[in-house]
Amino acid sequence: MRNPLLDIPAAFHRGEPRGITSVCSAHPVVIEAALCLARDLDRPALIEATCNQVNQDGGYTGMTPADFRRFVERIAEKVGYPSERIILGGDHLGPNPWKGLPPDEAMAKADVMIAAFAEAGFTKIHLDTSMGCLGEPVALDDAATAARAARLAVIAEARSSSDIPPVYVIGTEVPVPGGATEDLDHLQITKPEAVAQTYHVHQHAFETRDLEDAFARVIALVVQPGVEFGHADVVHFDPEEAVELSACLNDMQGMVFEAHSTDYQTVAGLRGLVQQGFAILKVGPWLTFALREALYALDAIADVIDGHPPKGRLMAAMEEVMQHAPENWSNYYSGSDRELWLQRHFSYSDRIRYYWPSEKAKSAVAALLGRFEGRTIPEPVLRQFLGDLVQQRMSAQPDQLLVSSVQQVLRVYEHAANPMQTSVA
Repeated sequence: MRNPLLDIPAAFHRGEPRGITSVCSAHPVVIEAALCLARDLDRPALIEATCNQVNQDGGYTGMTPADFRRFVERIAEKVGYPSERIILGGDHLGPNPWKGLPPDEAMAKADVMIAAFAEAGFTKIHLDTSMGCLGEPVALDDAATAARAARLAVIAEARSSSDIPPVYVIGTEVPVPGGATEDLDHLQITKPEAVAQTYHVHQHAFETRDLEDAFARVIALVVQPGVEFGHADVVHFDPEEAVELSACLNDMQGMVFEAHSTDYQTVAGLRGLVQQGFAILKVGPWLTFALREALYALDAIADVIDGHPPKGRLMAAMEEVMQHAPENWSNYYSGSDRELWLQRHFSYSDRIRYYWPSEKAKSAVAALLGRFEGRTIPEPVLRQFLGDLVQQRMSAQPDQLLVSSVQQVLRVYEHAANPMQTSVA
């Protein structure tokens, strides 16, 4: 069987560019929103898990790759989406979760991880071995990176349980996954010569291990096309600045680019990315950012229909959760107490997303939704806090409002990736 992701570079190189949304989240509401939209639009759904999020040790979600697959498929069954149309991806697969260990130990852990992803039937594999381990430079040179990537590809090829051969993505973007922490004024677009070097070094490394067939399934290379977001601002795509980078694809048949950190881009920006070959659009924080907006809005709505001004009790509960376990935000946010408070709740990097799975957060959300049982939200109140969803005539049921809030973002991506087939409304 043919991996459907192979059709994307094929379309670009015959002059018919189109893209695909890569949903990078483990939140059940986000997954439900993505699968429901894919069902309604008759699309495959690409759902990805990162190496820190999901691995053989459980990652920060507590899920192995097999667990994550079952988690997604349970949601698919719930919403009536055929599980065979789900494309599962593994993102940044390499030694990153264990880079504090010596190289041999870290790569041994990466070997086990890539086998677990392959055995669980993941068919999109991003090989990212660019980071140095204990005693090594922070970033490895291209030759060492490619040699380690090829080592992992050998395992992925041998251990894949899928009837569909996996496709691969190589390379890495400069900023850390999940948003930049440095000054966005100094954002550097990937240089064409760096693209050529990465491509040819990986090609040689694969050939050295007799992986010519696998390299023919390398569909994308991760680059920085000039998109990024920080705590309160966004660098939007400028097509003119990426012309030379896009032109590199002329010399790489069967390849497109994968763009990370595309969150908060405009429809025009995302469409421009697709037209220039940045066809795999990864989005994650924007989806949970939209979910958090809707949750805080529902918290305010519940108070208003109780007959008093909003008290922000969900926000207060989440503040307590984040203060109790600061390790997921303290190294990423900085400033005064007021600035830290704003970043914890409203930063575009959305570090609050790491806290929704906690028991206290889940209890707070369940208590909020329970306040709406047997009650109707008056449309003028809904309009005050979630006016966009009212205008789109979305369901006023709280759980569906959460799904719709995420789908608003996903529809922006679908319209950009398939502009002739998808309506934003």
